[in-house]
Amino acid sequence: MADLDFRPTTTSTIEELRRVHALMHLEQKEDLAQFKLKNAKASLQERQRRGLTWYPVTITKEDIGFGGKCVLELERPAGQQGLHLFQVGKNASLFGTAPAHSSDQPTLNGVVTSVRRNKLQLTTTKEELPDWVLGGGRLGIDLTFDEVSYREMDHALGEVMGARGNRLAELRDVLLGARQARFRAPLIDAFDDLFYPSPLNDSQLAAVRHVIAAQDVAIIHGPPGTGKTTTLVQAILETIRRERRVLVCAPSNTAVDLLTEKLAERGVSVIRLGNPSRVSDLLLQHTLDAQVMAHPSYSKMRAMRQTADQYRESASQPLGKMGHEERQQRRLLREEARQMFQQADDLERYITEQVLESVQIITCTLVGASNRNIRHLSFDTVFIDEAAQALEPGCWIPIAKGQRVILAGDHHQLPPTVKSEKAAREGLRETLFEKCIKRQPATARMLTVQYRMHQQIMAFSSEQFYGGQLQAHQSVRDAGLEAYDLDFAPDLPVEFLDTAGFGFLEITIPESRSTANPEEADLLLQRLAQLLEPHDPAAHEQSGHEHGRLTIGVIAPYRAQINYLKDAIEENAQLGGLLQHRMLSVGTVDSFQGQERDIIAISLTRSNNSGEIGFLSDIRRMNVGMTRARRKLLLVGDSSTLSAHPFFKALLTYVQRIGGYRTAWEIADQL
Repeated sequence: MADLDFRPTTTSTIEELRRVHALMHLEQKEDLAQFKLKNAKASLQERQRRGLTWYPVTITKEDIGFGGKCVLELERPAGQQGLHLFQVGKNASLFGTAPAHSSDQPTLNGVVTSVRRNKLQLTTTKEELPDWVLGGGRLGIDLTFDEVSYREMDHALGEVMGARGNRLAELRDVLLGARQARFRAPLIDAFDDLFYPSPLNDSQLAAVRHVIAAQDVAIIHGPPGTGKTTTLVQAILETIRRERRVLVCAPSNTAVDLLTEKLAERGVSVIRLGNPSRVSDLLLQHTLDAQVMAHPSYSKMRAMRQTADQYRESASQPLGKMGHEERQQRRLLREEARQMFQQADDLERYITEQVLESVQIITCTLVGASNRNIRHLSFDTVFIDEAAQALEPGCWIPIAKGQRVILAGDHHQLPPTVKSEKAAREGLRETLFEKCIKRQPATARMLTVQYRMHQQIMAFSSEQFYGGQLQAHQSVRDAGLEAYDLDFAPDLPVEFLDTAGFGFLEITIPESRSTANPEEADLLLQRLAQLLEPHDPAAHEQSGHEHGRLTIGVIAPYRAQINYLKDAIEENAQLGGLLQHRMLSVGTVDSFQGQERDIIAISLTRSNNSGEIGFLSDIRRMNVGMTRARRKLLLVGDSSTLSAHPFFKALLTYVQRIGGYRTAWEIADQL
């Protein structure tokens, strides 16, 4: 135990948390400043385009929620089906005229509690609607700044810093390295009957056993394509065989939805708190709302609310001059309505508690773990997926409710988004996952067999990020494009087109401070079209080709380059058709996180005389981009600019070693 002498003390961990707390407030200020800057002068049309406003909206339903607060169902016109940023838990404001952001603009604040296609539900802060809402004028709804997430993170950090002599204090000290993580003896033989026959490989089984043995904290480290979600689901299933109830969280709604679906498919009882971002029957039936509605007492509660609503409406009818008896009758009706609403609320709480008490797994986002319906609950184990993409303060929200913690993720992929450069620079981007895996390496088990990529696509990332430990499963080891379809001749799984000496210099777009390289983009698309020439993906799709759809992803680090690529693809007869068939997609690395494609083509964009590479120096993003590819990775860039950075110098050495290096001159001669 001598190594404990080099660990932080409890005092220093609390000091560390105080610094995190201060950085979180910096981030909140920057987030608010950016929100105000973006929206202060934005027109209604601009706000609609950004997904921050629905206008006009129609009230299609009024209801009464907990505490007698008004709940409105709002619908936007069917023609306005664009993407938007409204989601459950976000603060929003109903407005009465086109928003001019003036102080006298009538607004009604609330929280979005349901979103489905062109409808959303707003739970307001009022028991009665203002006259302007009911006056027949045009209405709209704005997203407002999200204070809720920061408030909950602030509360959680305060709770963690103040913990003394309890389980939260112990978990805090283990996660931050001040106390040694404990594990039960690895009684492997005793677990074998639970695992076999098993679809998991040896490293996945070892990770699940590690989770079962952990008394405080365990980490499942899942590099790209290694089946992290499959392993995590199995670990959760094995855990609920031993424990009454677990909490499963992730920083994004999409990740929570995926876990909920996978767990529900395995036949366990699971409830998804909050509203799923993907609308599917499977997800919807596992929401808390759906489970409450399926309860035998729900119809009684609903009838009580409807009767109370009728009493309240009767008490509000204008009847001209009223005598003492009429006024007394109205008072009695209002009092009866109030009591009946209270009884309905009590019954709804009882139903909700019954549903939550009987379930094995509750899933939600990190902030969703503060949901009022589970504030009183504690959990034997808290699982946090995508923990390497979560801000540390967010992770403490669910951890405070658990007796032990299981983290899953990969700190060599995308970090969390931090808007304040100062906060990021001073440490807010370092996640709890990173801290724990560095300070307590014994808590982690890495998955080592990947099922996505050709071995040559995998090998460079394995060397750079994973100690050379990754292995390609035999099903993908040598599966290039020709294994997908014999129309493709044997090809290079990894190909680097070097534009050095070609004069393809980057250009800066002053309005957006973004960077583009049109000539490099054109070369990439010409090579992609040449690659696909003997193969007609659309024809194969229409004929029911046995291999299914060929999928292609085009990635660039800069928005200006992406915009140019999209325009050029749309004008290209061959590639534009693939875009229409949704077989080709274009975006940043972030937009491809968690996804994969048969072919990934990356325009590295930067080409200058000073060796400046900007965003490309975030090598974790490059790791994500390159490991999206299953069968073919095509990289186009300027080696003279890129090789000033050690990562890209190593990449160039690697592609030369495997025979994947080509100059743009070679390709130009073939075009």
